[in-house]
Amino acid sequence: MYPPIEPYAHGMLDAGDGQRVYWETCGNPDGLPALVVHGGPGSGAGASWRRLFDPAAYRIVLFDQRGCGRSTPPASDPATDLSVNTTGHLLADMEALRAHLGIDRWLLCGASWGSSLSLAYAQRHPARVSALVLFSVVANTSREIEWLTRDMGRVFPQEWARFRDGVPEADRDGDLSAAYARLVADPDPAVRDKAARDWCDWEDVHVSLAGGYAPSPRYADPVFRYGFTRLVTHYFANRGFLPDGQLLRDAGRLAGIPGVLVQGRLDVSGPPDIAWQLTRDWPDARLEIVESGGHGGGHGIGERVVAALDAFAAGRSPAGRSPADG
Repeated sequence: MYPPIEPYAHGMLDAGDGQRVYWETCGNPDGLPALVVHGGPGSGAGASWRRLFDPAAYRIVLFDQRGCGRSTPPASDPATDLSVNTTGHLLADMEALRAHLGIDRWLLCGASWGSSLSLAYAQRHPARVSALVLFSVVANTSREIEWLTRDMGRVFPQEWARFRDGVPEADRDGDLSAAYARLVADPDPAVRDKAARDWCDWEDVHVSLAGGYAPSPRYADPVFRYGFTRLVTHYFANRGFLPDGQLLRDAGRLAGIPGVLVQGRLDVSGPPDIAWQLTRDWPDARLEIVESGGHGGGHGIGERVVAALDAFAAGRSPAGRSPADG
């Protein structure tokens, strides 16, 4: 990864609905525009994302999606209205930010939930996307959410039993993400806090299959923990606010956009079959499997992402076409 850098500009985009979206730009103001699309939903765009890009080659844009990070109002406030926080709203925010910054086309770099949001944006606005570099790829289908919240109990049975038992007995055979969404909306702060702890404990488990994993310190912060859980369960309970399977069915709309998908073989949170299915119908994409990789940027995944970004910046498309083409 490249050395740490600081933004040369930042601001708050008035996105309507009372929402103000934080953005920042780093690197070369005349470089190849690239947008970081963080995961979660609700993780925020941390400083480590900047280090994936050559700062001499890229104009790096980061933004915190609605309700998280430095954007306001925060989802960590139980009074914040989440009805204006949907995938459609986030896509509109991305387009508004592109226009605000005077960017014609940009490369999107996204991970996990950010890969889904990047795919949705590229399918809706293909003329605005020069390339895609995605890792820990997911598509937020019903099957994936069921896998994440229920079927992975076969891999982590004891931990999953604790996760399931965190919801009322009447809800344990139903949609667990929706059950947790109801708990974090409870008027009792103690109920909300326990639900957020239980959800984040399970998050730490299901991303841990690759060796050497350590629990994420961010979940120790009760403000982050609650806001993150509130957003994740809101989106999961609504299946990403997308028709089920849309991102896979519409992969053909990405034709002409070069892409690199990097996936860990041991990523049980986002199994490799989703990235593989995407590349079957997206002729300009290449899938790279990292045999020892899990969910996230470790075990060689980050290095593959940096290499793909370097190649695109140099006009040597790792997917066969340059983001400057077409």
